[in-house]
Amino acid sequence: MFNLIRNEWGKIFRQKSTFIMIGLLILIVFVNAGMTKYLEGKEKASGNDWKQELMAKNESMKQEAENVQVMTPSLKEFYDTEMALNNYRIKNDLPPASESTVWTFINDSTGLIPFAGLFVLIIAAGIVANEFTWGTIKVLLVKPYKRWKILLSKYIAVNIFLLILLIILFVFSALAGVVLFGTGEAAQNVHLAYVNGQVQEQSLFLYLIKSYIFNALSIFLLAAMAFMISAVFRNSALAIGLSVFLLFTGETITNLLAAKFEWVKYSLFANTNLMQYVDGMPLVESMTMKFSIIILFIYFFIFHVLAFLFFTKRDIAS
Repeated sequence: MFNLIRNEWGKIFRQKSTFIMIGLLILIVFVNAGMTKYLEGKEKASGNDWKQELMAKNESMKQEAENVQVMTPSLKEFYDTEMALNNYRIKNDLPPASESTVWTFINDSTGLIPFAGLFVLIIAAGIVANEFTWGTIKVLLVKPYKRWKILLSKYIAVNIFLLILLIILFVFSALAGVVLFGTGEAAQNVHLAYVNGQVQEQSLFLYLIKSYIFNALSIFLLAAMAFMISAVFRNSALAIGLSVFLLFTGETITNLLAAKFEWVKYSLFANTNLMQYVDGMPLVESMTMKFSIIILFIYFFIFHVLAFLFFTKRDIAS
């Protein structure tokens, strides 16, 4: 099995596109850091009292919430969270950070995880389908390995690639953050989270690790789906197109549907965001962490049953 995984890993890194994707991810991190630094430098320090500013923001958000035509659960969560955090800072005399630090930049860089996910989906969608497109599948199957081991080695290689990209994103975000923003004061290394209607103080470092893991979960599930489509339909274009579409629109569509239908809680994208249980409210009130984990496991199981069933049972056409 190790030799199979090493072989698949070699195939991934023999492609120039792999290094291009890694280079683009690193470039995006530094461009994002540079833009953040530039925009902070352009902003003029306000002479107003920060407590007055937070109270004004809360009043503005209240008016915005009243004028919203369709209040989706995610939008309501946003307003409730921001106002609760602002009130907590005012009450406990905790001024918001006026400048970015390495920690805040790493946290902001979780927004770049979908870009890493895009590259992973491209690999996952093509790792099986391309064998059929290039005609190398027969050469692969004549080797003294069972089909399920061949497919499993490909899937493991995809997830190792996902892990590598996440590490690259985290490490280079930390590097760019230290160079451009510094470590900040010790008092800033605390994260405020709004959980079950209450504000909690959490370790910022542990929160960042948890945030990266939980935000990568949707990529992990989408990669499994792209891998399944690649194995079932042998079509990398279909796998890439569908998975990338869902990557950037799935959560938005789910949020809109959740405003009217409770059955949305059984969909994939209603459950991939486990951060909703860490620093927010569940998309649907009856949802729990345990419920989401069970639903995700069911989808994960279905994707892999289909992938392995079709790959191991179907004849390879000449």
